[in-house]
Amino acid sequence: MNRRTLMGAAAMVAALSVTGLALAQDLPPLEQKDSYKVGFAQTESNNPWRIAQTKSFEDTAATCGWDLVMTDAGGSAAKQVADVESMIAQGIDVLFLPPREESPLIPAVMRAKAAGIPVFLVDRSVDPAVAEAGRDYVTFLGSDFIDQGRRVAEWVIANHDGEGRIIQLEGTTGSSPANDRKKGFDDAIAADSRFTILESRSGDFARDEGRRVMETLLQAHPDVNIVYAHNDEMAIGAIQALEAAGRVPGQDVLVVSIDGTRDALQAIIDGKMGVTVESSPFFGPLACETMKKYAAGETIEPWVQVEDRIFTQENAAENLEGAY
Repeated sequence: MNRRTLMGAAAMVAALSVTGLALAQDLPPLEQKDSYKVGFAQTESNNPWRIAQTKSFEDTAATCGWDLVMTDAGGSAAKQVADVESMIAQGIDVLFLPPREESPLIPAVMRAKAAGIPVFLVDRSVDPAVAEAGRDYVTFLGSDFIDQGRRVAEWVIANHDGEGRIIQLEGTTGSSPANDRKKGFDDAIAADSRFTILESRSGDFARDEGRRVMETLLQAHPDVNIVYAHNDEMAIGAIQALEAAGRVPGQDVLVVSIDGTRDALQAIIDGKMGVTVESSPFFGPLACETMKKYAAGETIEPWVQVEDRIFTQENAAENLEGAY
C-alpha cells in the first residue's frame, strides 16, 4: 500500500469516527402511536413523596396509553441500574428515571440510549459533566433545587430575629437535590453574618434517620436554634427528636424544610414548623405531555422546570386538603 493510499485510508477512518461520534450523540427517536411500553424505575418508596410520585405515574398510565413497567430500587443505586437493564431487556419504548444518585446511574442512562430508548430524567438529575440533556437523555423534568434552598434561607433571614445557629439535615449523599438544596441554602445564608451552620449531616431523606441524626447532633450542639432539613420527612423526624429532648419546635428551635407534604403543612399549622418550599411529586401528567411532544418531533428544552409554591402560616391551612 503506497503513501497516498495510506493517507486516504486514514482520512476515511477519521471521517467515519467523526460521523460515528455525531450519530452516537443523536437522541433515539420515539414513534407516534396509541400506546407505549413505559418504564418507570422508582428509586425508593419509603416516604409519602415517593409514594405520591409513583401514584401519579400509575394514574396517568390509563389516560396516556401506557403499558407501565414499574420497579422499586429500595434505595439502592445498584438495584436501580439493574432495574433499568431489566426494563431494556423487556423492550420498553421509553424510560422515566428518577436517579437515586448523580454518578452511579449514568451507566443506566447510557445503556438505555444505546438500546434506542429515549430517557426522561424525573425529579433528580445526573452529573452534567458526564451526561447531557439533549444528547444522552431527552430532558430533565423537575424543580430548581438550588432555588428551593435559597428560598428557605431567604425566609429564615427575613423571619428570624437575632443570631441563628443552624443544623442542616442533608438528603441522600450524592443526589442532585441534596447537593443543590445545600448549595442554595448555604450561599444565601452566608450573606447574613448573624447565621452560622454548626454542622451538616445526611439523614438520607428519611424520617427515622433524620430523627436519629438530630438526636446525635443535639448532644453535640445543644445551642442550636434553627434546623434546616432537605425534605419534610427529615424535618418531622427532627421535630420528634427535639420534643423528646424537651425542646419546643417553633418556639426555641425554628424548623424549616422542603417538599410540602401533608404532615409538614400540619406541623406549620400547629406552630412546630416555620416554612416548607414545595417540591411537587405529581409528575405523571407532565411526563405524558412531554413524551408526546417529543414523539411528535417538537423541540424539548433540556430542562422542563416545575414551578414550586411556598407554604407558611399564612396559607398552610388552605392547602392542607390537597396535600399528599
